[in-house]
Amino acid sequence: MNRLVLATRNSGKANEIKDILHDLSLEILTASDFPEIPPLIEDGESLEENALKKARTVFQVTKLPTLADDSGLEVFYLTKEPGVFSARYAGAKASYEENNRKLLKELKGVPPRRRNAQFRCVMALVTAEDALTWVEGRREGKILEEPRGSTGFGYDPLFQPDGYEQTYAEMPSELKNRISHRRRALDKIKPLLKEYFGF
Repeated sequence: MNRLVLATRNSGKANEIKDILHDLSLEILTASDFPEIPPLIEDGESLEENALKKARTVFQVTKLPTLADDSGLEVFYLTKEPGVFSARYAGAKASYEENNRKLLKELKGVPPRRRNAQFRCVMALVTAEDALTWVEGRREGKILEEPRGSTGFGYDPLFQPDGYEQTYAEMPSELKNRISHRRRALDKIKPLLKEYFGF
């Protein structure tokens, strides 16, 4: 079986990626399957830098094709914050709820028409020491004034994608995984994986 490693220990993110790539004949592992992999520190100044760093770190340990993603929520009223700091918006070890509370505080009193945002996902695929490919996927939407829904993770309860009445956190996983920013990036990665593995 061909093996692909996801450079993440985030089970929510890993499950989304596995679901979207389920039609490929791959054994998909994560960084959690390799205790020797050091902590994956996201201290880059861009999503691209973080994705590349994580992919190379995991590849250097496993020597297996590695896929890393870094995603961020960009709120236009906040000049695209939290962006690269999305996971640590309210502090280095902030919970999803703490990050959501901070975002709502920053947008307090901002009318719906000015709460436009986008989720942006950057993926880096490393298949050899000197072989790197990266792609990007985006999904536009808006930030609600209060959270809705109980599925998903991160900012999902606050993000309502354009063209839908539900937030990410209210959607069945099948729907979210069909329309998300991560899906759009993976749709660009899939042909590269098929070519690499010879599918």
